[in-house]
Amino acid sequence: MPERKSILWVYGLSATFIALNAYFVATEQYLFSLVPIALLVLLIAIFALDKLLLGIVLLTPLSLPLYELVHGLDFNMFLPTEPLLFGLLIIFILKLIIDKSFDKKNLYHPLSIIIAINLLWILITSLTSTMPIVSIKFFLSRLWFVVGFYFFAIQLFKNKKNIGTYFWLYTFSLLIVVVYALIRQAHYGFFDQEAANFAVSPLYNDHTAYGAALTMIIPVMIGLLFLKQYSFKQRIAAFIVLSVLFVALIFSYTRAAWLSLFAATIVFVVIVLKIKFRTFILLSVGTVVLLLLFWTQIYMKLEKNRQDTSSNFSEQLQSITNVSTDASNLERLNRWDCAIRMFKEKPIFGWGPGTYMFKYAPFQLSYERTIISTNSGDLGNAHSEYLGPLSESGILGTLTFLAVVIASIYYAMRVYRKTKDKNVKIIVLSVTIGLITYYTHGILNNFLDTDKLSALFWGYTAIIVALDIAENEKKNELMPKQEITK
Repeated sequence: MPERKSILWVYGLSATFIALNAYFVATEQYLFSLVPIALLVLLIAIFALDKLLLGIVLLTPLSLPLYELVHGLDFNMFLPTEPLLFGLLIIFILKLIIDKSFDKKNLYHPLSIIIAINLLWILITSLTSTMPIVSIKFFLSRLWFVVGFYFFAIQLFKNKKNIGTYFWLYTFSLLIVVVYALIRQAHYGFFDQEAANFAVSPLYNDHTAYGAALTMIIPVMIGLLFLKQYSFKQRIAAFIVLSVLFVALIFSYTRAAWLSLFAATIVFVVIVLKIKFRTFILLSVGTVVLLLLFWTQIYMKLEKNRQDTSSNFSEQLQSITNVSTDASNLERLNRWDCAIRMFKEKPIFGWGPGTYMFKYAPFQLSYERTIISTNSGDLGNAHSEYLGPLSESGILGTLTFLAVVIASIYYAMRVYRKTKDKNVKIIVLSVTIGLITYYTHGILNNFLDTDKLSALFWGYTAIIVALDIAENEKKNELMPKQEITK
């Protein structure tokens, strides 16, 4: 009898859904058809939360902006990843309040506390914002990125096998984007730089975000080649993937990505050769001092560079230092100057997170405007992960973000120095170099308001914290044994 009742319930609910769905389809309302998918996602969230997070990572490079599907909206989000991440945020809050099963070590790690302070300041400046609705939307999207790709990811990475799974799932989908972009570029010729700008659309906003993702994945792929547990065939596969990613990076024509990979390579050499951190800092400070002392002469030299962006690789590299005629470089300088002027007017709380693009226009000076300048804010924001928060959240906005950057490097190096496990060394070094590419790229662009780069940025940071917690637990397990031997 119970089995018969269960079968009747199943048939009854199925018939009801079919009838309702038929009605909504007939009236051209198709959202109801997504109910089974929503129920499936809910079941996965309840019984296999780790699988849901890994599924989101797989979907991230392939997610589409809502405005590509529905035109005329005054807001945007990436589908299907952001609704899923919002669901994870709700689950996270419920776990903290009701279930209380979330591992407190993840929350109380110093880096987690710094990230929480950064989020708190974003919330405060959202409340004081000149455009509160825009800022609250910005805060919520940042919050679900951090909760999903950082806090839940730390739990996921307690099983170290999931670290490799995380890498490969993102890379697999990114390869689909690479193939899609290269096929589109082939129609226009691979040496057509303009084609590179729209080849990744609508999957990535533009070629710069695409290039940033490639540079973050490449160091990890190199690291995977040296993992002990990888068979010869797996290493061959990783090498082939790495080669494809390098080809994609070259034909992305993303100067900032090339530059960030070069900077990360220098940091890699410093770490591997065990050059003292103090020596590295002294050299860096000395370089900055020399630049300041001779800035006038250097700037005059740079002004003589008239090489604009080009499909020729050597000319494209030369155009990086063109601050006299290259529209892209000049517009970036224009945006930076606007951000600094905005900061000077509101140095404490800023104009509000996410508001730069709506507020910067009056701060443009006529002689700094370029042929691609606009007052509508439809061509990106401050183009800097450091100056953007400075104008939007004041001095503490930038300082708290810099604290996240510095703390990530510190704890990564702590794990790298203390661990005896060579695989852990390789993983932590790889993700650190990947993050260095973004820290460098962040000087010239900012993409942490998108799921594409947030999945890598916060995911890599979560790996560092997960490995640091694991190393501390190992140390604590060894302490009693050492005391006994003494």
